[in-house]
Amino acid sequence: MSAPLLEVDNLVTHFRSDRGLVRAVDGVSFSLERGQTLGIVGESGCGKTVLSRSIMGLLPPKNVVIGGHVRFEGRDLGALRAVDMRRVWGAEIAMVFQDPMTSLNPVMRIGVQVTEGLRVHLDMDKDRATETAIALLKSVGIPEAERRMHQYPFELSGGMRQRVTIAIAIACGPKLLIADEPTTALDVTVQAQILNLLQDKQRERHMAMILVTHDLGVVAGRTDHIAVMYAGKIVETAPTATLFTEMRMPYTEALIRSIPKPAAPSHTRLRAIEGRPPDLVRPPVGCNFAPRCPYARDKCHDHEPPLEGGEHAFACWYPI
Repeated sequence: MSAPLLEVDNLVTHFRSDRGLVRAVDGVSFSLERGQTLGIVGESGCGKTVLSRSIMGLLPPKNVVIGGHVRFEGRDLGALRAVDMRRVWGAEIAMVFQDPMTSLNPVMRIGVQVTEGLRVHLDMDKDRATETAIALLKSVGIPEAERRMHQYPFELSGGMRQRVTIAIAIACGPKLLIADEPTTALDVTVQAQILNLLQDKQRERHMAMILVTHDLGVVAGRTDHIAVMYAGKIVETAPTATLFTEMRMPYTEALIRSIPKPAAPSHTRLRAIEGRPPDLVRPPVGCNFAPRCPYARDKCHDHEPPLEGGEHAFACWYPI
């Protein structure tokens, strides 16, 4: 059998600080097959974005401790030189960032930014790249694409800017697309449009996709598999349908309970997860979630549970 498209093996990303090592990603492992969609879910600060950037190799050059392996089509990305990674970015692995206003260059016209990858990776001349860029903008639902090519990012709405970043990401036909909180700061209706667009393009091009979000509701009907992160670790992972019907980790239960219910009466109090995430410089002994867990016992505070199981794995001494 062929190897998975992406294999992440015991990935570690720690940042040096004045207080000590910040364990942003602490021993994460998973694999992703071609054409599949993985949802990575967790609270803000749990390590989702750092994990995404670690896979891409987009980390600061200093004060970073990196361990483990990221293999893409059998190649160890961590062993590639910077010049070789530049050939991977955009052409084989692409990323849609959280904030399109900061991921797009504010002083470059849209057309220049969309055509750049086409000219660098696919060696297109200016006319062909422009024609392809216009077609890409139209394919992601941007009206008057020819006119948008001459505009700057600040002249577009947030939803339009996010569509431009998606057009740039899929321009060179990558095999893996990482979407890091792609609906941040967008209206609810625009969020749905962007998520539907990503799903359509993923199926149309048979890309694998990693969808990073804090909202389990976003990944419910759009992923094949879900990995729940907490304090830099994966604490539960399962096929999407299994996770929602047979969740075992109390943190997963708490995330689902915190989703607002549209059918609830007006002024119904939202359910929040009590407490706060642990200090990643000095994490607690035992289970990281134990100080916030309503089911925690003495063993939870003394010993860290391993992530165990087959297709449905979870890290909990006393699962639901």
